[in-house]
Formats: sequence, C-alpha cells, structure tokens
Amino acid sequence: MNIMNMMQNVQKMQKRLVEAQKELESAEITAQSAGGAVEVVYTGQAKFKRIKIKPEAINPENPDSVDTETIEMLEDLITEALMNGTQRATSEMEAKMKTLTGGISIPGLF
Repeated sequence: MNIMNMMQNVQKMQKRLVEAQKELESAEITAQSAGGAVEVVYTGQAKFKRIKIKPEAINPENPDSVDTETIEMLEDLITEALMNGTQRATSEMEAKMKTLTGGISIPGLF
C-alpha cells in the first residue's frame, strides 16, 4: 500500500467519523423506570436531554392529585440539575486531560 492510498483511506475514515458523530448527536436514546412512570432522553453522545415524569411517579396512590404545573416544575428542576452536573463533570474532565497532555488538544480525547 502506498502513501497516497493510505492518505485516501484516512480521509474516508475521517469523513465517516464526522458523519457518525452527526448521527449520534441527533439520535435520541430513551430509558424508563417504574414501568414508564419516569422517562429520560439522552443524545447518542450520552448527553442528557430531558425527563418526563407521570403523576403516578409522584403520588402512586392518587395520581389525579398531582397537577401539571407541579410535574413541569419538577421536570425543569431535575433537567437543570442534570445539565449543570454534566457541564461541571465535562469541565473537570477537560481540565484534568489538559494537565495530562500539557495543554495539547488531542481530537477525540475530550
């Protein structure tokens, strides 16, 4: 295999990686607990996107007693906490990796 073929293969692989990253970014992964009473959605890149909570998750004995505003407020608070946590964890990881790499940015590492 000559250098030109190798370079073409590397370029093809880079293009496929970019396409795969775009697909993962737009993908939605859904998980549930309590028989579907709580549902979370992540991107294919493992980034938290949203949470949905059904009234029976809050008050299983009397789900009709839980109003929509309470559920939405709880969903918003949980979403904000998870997004803040993810952002802080990512920042910590990037800072640690920069100290390990001497500030050199290595694509795909963080």
